[in-house]
Amino acid sequence: MSVRPVRGTVDLFPDDIRRHRRVIETARDLAELYGFGEIQTPVFEFTEVFARTLGDVSDVVTKEMYTFEDRGGEKITLRPENTAGVARAYISGKLQNELPLKYFYAGPMFRYERPQKGRQRQFHQIGVELFGVPFPSGDVEVIALAAQLLDKLGMRDHCVLNLNTLGDIESRETYRAALVEYFSSHKTRLSSDSLARLDKNPLRILDSKDESDKKVVEGAPSFNEFLTTMASDFFAEVLQGLDELDISYVLNPRLVRGLDYYCHTAFEFVTDALGAQGTVIGGGRYDGLIGIMGGASTPGVGWAGGIERLAMLADQTLPEITTSKPISLIPIGAAAEKKLKQLAYVLRGNGQHVDISFSGNLKRRMQRAGKLGARFALIVGEDELHANKATLRDMESGSQEEIRLQDVVKRLSDL
Repeated sequence: MSVRPVRGTVDLFPDDIRRHRRVIETARDLAELYGFGEIQTPVFEFTEVFARTLGDVSDVVTKEMYTFEDRGGEKITLRPENTAGVARAYISGKLQNELPLKYFYAGPMFRYERPQKGRQRQFHQIGVELFGVPFPSGDVEVIALAAQLLDKLGMRDHCVLNLNTLGDIESRETYRAALVEYFSSHKTRLSSDSLARLDKNPLRILDSKDESDKKVVEGAPSFNEFLTTMASDFFAEVLQGLDELDISYVLNPRLVRGLDYYCHTAFEFVTDALGAQGTVIGGGRYDGLIGIMGGASTPGVGWAGGIERLAMLADQTLPEITTSKPISLIPIGAAAEKKLKQLAYVLRGNGQHVDISFSGNLKRRMQRAGKLGARFALIVGEDELHANKATLRDMESGSQEEIRLQDVVKRLSDL
């Protein structure tokens, strides 16, 4: 039996969970201020939910999804992202008459890819989805939420907002044809992955990491040359809205989303504070997604952020996480232990952080109290129990006092 975690997975210990929780709770609280209610979808869906929405030739579908057949013969996939799951829940819940809808989520995702800093095969994301708002104001709102989250995590100055427009359907069709024509004339210089994308997903070639592809992409036509007036006006309103909120950005014409249901705004908050440049939050508008999934045509816009990377950045920008200092109860003897268990139950019910030391001599138990960072230690042995008293030691000053057992709860509350 192997006792190692599976490659690409890590155990999260209490300190790790505290760091993750800081990101999640900060995001959840801020999302509530924006009117986003929390949603949880299953960690696995029918494979079609992702295969249909992420594209047959995408790396996620062809190389990275964890897919299996369950005992009932159904083809199931662990979710590689959560937008498709939230959209499926919207359709399943028949919520089209309740628009607009705002959702926040947090949870694990799964992709079979090379483990790297801040990204494992089981990783965790927060995200928001806004359904039913076709206007630029919706894009501005979700970007503003992401920007304020980075502010609250102390990392806004370490991130750059990259923006691009993917235009409307007419713009994309014209641009797609231009890309196919251009890349077809450079087939011999393209990687095998890009050749596979050429007919079905040519926009994805623009963000290829292959060095040969990058050189070809340098000469590719720009999307701006093919935007309709409507698409240009939409993007101009997004930029104006961000300017009004004093949210700075950089225009990045190579920032794309390859699937046809994406349109208009695409954005990423990128940092180099973790070493190699990486995206911590990314999103965009996907007005065609719900229609592709079989629901009524519904506009949508949202983003997702990697909790691991956000937590790593927060470690660099925020004060160290501190936890409440416990009260250490140290019973000596079975009768004292019974009494202090009852006392611990009451103290915890009053909101006190309490640790009971169950074994070892007094010296070792006091050492444990010190290691835990206890603020006070309450010691009860047979003599104290017979005298109906306890010894209360201040762990910071070293002073101690005797108090009656019936006064312990009030005394600790006062302290």
